[in-house]
Amino acid sequence: MSPFSGASMRCVVLHIVGVLLMFAGVVLVALTAHSLMNYRLAADRHGGEIMDLGSDASLQIGQYGHMARVVGTPGVVEPPSDPEFGQKVNTPVLVRHVEMFQWRELHFGNAVSYELAWMDRLLDASRFDQPVGHANPASFPISGKNFDATLVQIGGFRLSPELVRALPGSATVEPDMKSLPANLAASFSPYQQYLTTSAQPDSPRVGDVRVSWDEIPLREMTVFARIDGDRLVPATDVADGKGYDIEVGEVPLLDMLPDMPMPPDYLVFRRIAAVLLAALGAFVLLVARNRRRDPLLALGLGALVVGVVSTVLWLGNDTWTMTAWLLVTVLGMALAVWRLRWHKRRATDRL
Repeated sequence: MSPFSGASMRCVVLHIVGVLLMFAGVVLVALTAHSLMNYRLAADRHGGEIMDLGSDASLQIGQYGHMARVVGTPGVVEPPSDPEFGQKVNTPVLVRHVEMFQWRELHFGNAVSYELAWMDRLLDASRFDQPVGHANPASFPISGKNFDATLVQIGGFRLSPELVRALPGSATVEPDMKSLPANLAASFSPYQQYLTTSAQPDSPRVGDVRVSWDEIPLREMTVFARIDGDRLVPATDVADGKGYDIEVGEVPLLDMLPDMPMPPDYLVFRRIAAVLLAALGAFVLLVARNRRRDPLLALGLGALVVGVVSTVLWLGNDTWTMTAWLLVTVLGMALAVWRLRWHKRRATDRL
């Protein structure tokens, strides 16, 4: 005769199934916690809690201090202007470039040669090996300059000056001669995309000046930065040393931050499923040991086991999450104690 009866085999199987179910619940909650911790650790390197707001984002309660991904075409509310030349363009940043036709010195081994070229910086001819016959003007009559729009928005957020200047792209602006002041109109004439002082633009002379402008074109962009009130600003306390990113087009968050792991999906569902798996395992074990079919007792035991494990995992990592799991542990213990006492009283009454 077999040493194991059918009833004892069933009991062994139920014990194994119960333990495996409780273990599955613990593993699920542990893996979820590990994944979330890794995600938060990576997020801290880029400024902290991250929100993927996408297109048409607007300021909401509870967003302050978070890092956010926002997509949209910059809206220029107060466009920049170059007051000296009367140029005003609907762009986040207007850049004035100034070049002067000058002598420059070229070295090829021991040989020295000279050529005339448009340069955006002053070349000191007194430092040339052969300064005679290669004199340059002593200064630029005007200088290059950047002009920022006073107010630039993406969605419902204003961009800080640092982000405005970091917007990518460049396009040449055609000078508006109608807006040129009379005193400069007497000195400058249009040539290609420039305004130039050359009497013969095809044959400039030393000291001639030409001016051009670039703009940042308005197109869809993706901005990753910190929310500060109704503004997007660079994060100043990040390990990556930059604190923001701006890309042309709609770029997914994980493409902007390739070192970021995927955040765990269905976080609440996973945690509830872990408790229910452990509770189901406890229910099977209760049936195997004394045939008590008490779902509430099983739920209390499942919450107790998963809560203890989760509380230990989050200890020292996240006070709020640890406190929440500690509350689950206490509630699970209270429910289990209540049901055990209820069963004990019922057994006493039967006697």
